[in-house]
Amino acid sequence: MASEPASERMAAAEATSAPRQRLVAVTAQGVASGTPYMVGSKLLQGWLAASNVPLSLIGLLGLAELPYTLKMFWAPALDRWPLPWPDRRRGWLLLLQITLVGVIAAMALLRPGTDAANLTAIGVMAVLLAVCSATQDIAVDAYRTDLLPPAERGGGAAASAMGYRGAMLAIGAGGFLLAGRYGWPAAFLASAALLLAVIPFTLAAPRLAPIEHPVTSLRQAVVGPARDFLRRTGFGRAALLLLLVLLYRWPDGLLSLMAVPFLIQQGFSPGLIGAVQGGWGIAATMIGTVLGGVLFSRLGMNRSLWLFALIGAIGNLSYWALAQFGGGQTALVLAVGMENIGGGMVGAVFVALLMSLCNPRFSATQYALLSGVYALSRSILAAPAGLVAERVGWSSFFLFTVAAALPAFLLMLRLTPWNGAGPRGAFDPAKDPT
Repeated sequence: MASEPASERMAAAEATSAPRQRLVAVTAQGVASGTPYMVGSKLLQGWLAASNVPLSLIGLLGLAELPYTLKMFWAPALDRWPLPWPDRRRGWLLLLQITLVGVIAAMALLRPGTDAANLTAIGVMAVLLAVCSATQDIAVDAYRTDLLPPAERGGGAAASAMGYRGAMLAIGAGGFLLAGRYGWPAAFLASAALLLAVIPFTLAAPRLAPIEHPVTSLRQAVVGPARDFLRRTGFGRAALLLLLVLLYRWPDGLLSLMAVPFLIQQGFSPGLIGAVQGGWGIAATMIGTVLGGVLFSRLGMNRSLWLFALIGAIGNLSYWALAQFGGGQTALVLAVGMENIGGGMVGAVFVALLMSLCNPRFSATQYALLSGVYALSRSILAAPAGLVAERVGWSSFFLFTVAAALPAFLLMLRLTPWNGAGPRGAFDPAKDPT
């Protein structure tokens, strides 16, 4: 009988909104997530470089991105102390988005230069922006996880990624155009206005159903997520699931680190690489994301995981063909397109996988922990990419990135069989004892 309330809560949450409303909501939150990240990285870097700030100091901005890696340590606070209005997730979203609008607008008042006081102010604002942005990411991921029913997770992940990529284009292209015409402060104010425009969507977004047994202590918020995950999966399967999260996108991480150095060594000009990677590459990723969302709704979780991983490996193989046979600009466009279409599809199903592993009671913490595990594949596991490329050459390196998909396929044989409905160990409200 204990499983009935959980099933009823899920049904109630789905009944409060239409699928279109949910997709609009997660798209808007994707914009909210991408905007401050691009402001703190690309836009601020551009302003500092244009103001002749030494490159050694600009490089220190990389330290301001640490909150995105460390956010798992304060994610339990969002599960423990939800803000009740408009609901337990959107309360945090509203607070953080209002704060971020103020922070980004205030950055327009900065005066980059070599003066120590100005540099200190820039560093403080960059760290504050990153902390608020990383915390917003926790709330965005939790809201999307709690809002979307299983059948919509692929499409929802695609919609969220589209919003994020749209913000990247708006800030990365539009922001720099505004800076060139009206000055850098105008670009920051326009970025703040873009995030401000998301707030009405947050207010109008579908309301989450209440949690019947909310987290009532900080200890429960810290220990509960791991205990819940192990209860559902068992220790052995939990370890395998974490390995799958770690390794599923490892081929993508290896390739992304070495793509630009490879293309430069192949003789392509930096301008051409920037146009193809930054323009066509982002467009191809968006195409792949939409395609992944559409196919996910027809194939389901497990088959999408298999098929999209295979397509991603084929995308990596296109770089092997470029290294092996050349082909000039046409081959470059094809390789970048295949890689990014596959990467968009892989990204959509991967986010859906992470959502399926989270219990709504602990979704802020569990999603942050799972995404932290994944981040290791793009940092520690991908770090030897350059060494491997130097030792074996480009053609063999790209074959290695294709072979790097094999461990994930072996794990999927055990965890996400082709004919299965979802990962073994995924959260099932019908079996939730709470």
